[in-house]
Amino acid sequence: MDDRGGSFVAVRRISQGLDRGNAYHSSSGSTAWIGRGLSCVCAQRRESDARLSFDLTPYQEECLQRLQSRIDVPYDSSIPEHQASLRALWNAAFPEEELNGLISEQWKDMGWQGKDPSTDFRGGGYISLENLLFFARNFPKSFQDLLRKQEGDRSVWEYPFAVAGVNITFMLIQMLDLEAVKPRTLVGATFLKFLAENESAFDLLYCITFKLMDNQWLSMHASYMDFNTVMKSTRRQLEKELLLEDLTQLEDVPSYKLLTR
Repeated sequence: MDDRGGSFVAVRRISQGLDRGNAYHSSSGSTAWIGRGLSCVCAQRRESDARLSFDLTPYQEECLQRLQSRIDVPYDSSIPEHQASLRALWNAAFPEEELNGLISEQWKDMGWQGKDPSTDFRGGGYISLENLLFFARNFPKSFQDLLRKQEGDRSVWEYPFAVAGVNITFMLIQMLDLEAVKPRTLVGATFLKFLAENESAFDLLYCITFKLMDNQWLSMHASYMDFNTVMKSTRRQLEKELLLEDLTQLEDVPSYKLLTR
């Protein structure tokens, strides 16, 4: 991806699952996966949203501020902790294959756009790496299914797994209005109730959203040019589910049932 977010890597699916070294091939295109493409998916705000404001309890404010602190951290390849997290992601994804280096052509097998994943984190920051790692550690079955495209009747040209993950992080930050001092949407206020009960609520919602996105992808028989449409559909469905009555925890969201450990 260039600095303007003007290109992406589509993933061509040759066979079921991930055949190391020859299962996926990259192809350049003109639609952005990170940046410009996301602006039409995630950053649309209804006029009424700006007039809304929801009061928070002191603890909810504290939880929001901690999450905002995570969101504000950019990925920095010179920081050992960030390097270790990236290596941990590789080990979780491909435990039987040794990584040659943090800059390696191997990263394309995970769905990064080039040999240096750090260039893709500009769209989501360090938290997008934390989200992927949380997904891999807490729902390894679903993580591997999505990584290797093991479920459903897949498209010849599939979305790149890792870059799609960064898009999902960005979309959730926008949808929940997490960079505001206090929520200005009902869905944002609802999420903060879950966050006050579970400090990992954002990471868990990320996992739910990723699996929901793939489910929408399959039901829409989508190909890579449909990615923005699928993301819009995913956002609408997620908002509906978060606003259902009688939800006491994120595990009550219907799409949570799509996840397997």
